[in-house]
Amino acid sequence: MELRHLRYFLVLAETGNFTRAAAKLGIGQPPLSQQIRDLETEVGAALFHRVPHGAELTAAGAAFRVEAEMAVAAAERAKLAAQRAQRGETGSLSLGFTASSAFNSVVSGTIREFRERFPDVRLSLTEMNSNWLMEKLMRGEIDAAFIRPGLENPKEVRLKRLADEPMLVALPARHRLAAQERVALSDLAHEPFILFPRTVGLSLYNDIVAACREAGFELVVTQEAPQIPSVVNLVAASLGVSIVPAAIAQIRLDGVTYRPIDGPPLMARLGLAVLKAQRAPVTENLMRLLSTSAAETSETGQTSQ
Repeated sequence: MELRHLRYFLVLAETGNFTRAAAKLGIGQPPLSQQIRDLETEVGAALFHRVPHGAELTAAGAAFRVEAEMAVAAAERAKLAAQRAQRGETGSLSLGFTASSAFNSVVSGTIREFRERFPDVRLSLTEMNSNWLMEKLMRGEIDAAFIRPGLENPKEVRLKRLADEPMLVALPARHRLAAQERVALSDLAHEPFILFPRTVGLSLYNDIVAACREAGFELVVTQEAPQIPSVVNLVAASLGVSIVPAAIAQIRLDGVTYRPIDGPPLMARLGLAVLKAQRAPVTENLMRLLSTSAAETSETGQTSQ
């Protein structure tokens, strides 16, 4: 028994006439009659009384009609479900992000728009540093991740770059440099620094160290914090100074002042990483939501916090 047999049966049951049913189905009357006879043979019961003006359902036909309607409706729902999944409107998406990327307006805006446009997709979020997120991505434990990418990334990864963020100097509010509109990195030569551990923020950490070295000094890290947002709390406690992505300035704490860097800008990279082999429609929809100006790269190497 095929789905078309059920559809033929239902149209004939609705019209009560072979000629009108055949016209509605776009087939000839003889083929329709043959299909109904084949269906009755398979069911093992007469489904219609042939009468002069057409066809009427038998008791068996009436009972069969109830189940046939449900079967056809279920088939249609299955078809629509497959089409929605193909368009990425259903399913699940496991998305990782770093603590600092969550403050970026493009990241938060993309997640919000994804939820609004695809409400039937089950979205789960994981916050970790970039190195750990990359490991989870490579193991297939997450589908995509907003990370602070390094200059090079694993060859298996497809990276859509977002606009680089300028870095800011974070100072205790009563610091002698807080009164300045801009702060040169060289002015921080003898300051105690607060940074996240190098092992979890390799590339961004190295960029900050290299910038300070270019400014003529080796920074001294006197206190580590597990994540960039935690750095701000320690700056507020006057334990030292730091350099953070501009989006972190949204953290308004008493005791912290943010100042632009006076001199060559120091930029923080940001991007959405997925595996090249990952082509799930829900993931592709997320990629498409990002700004079309974001450059897509596929490099090899390390990542950062």
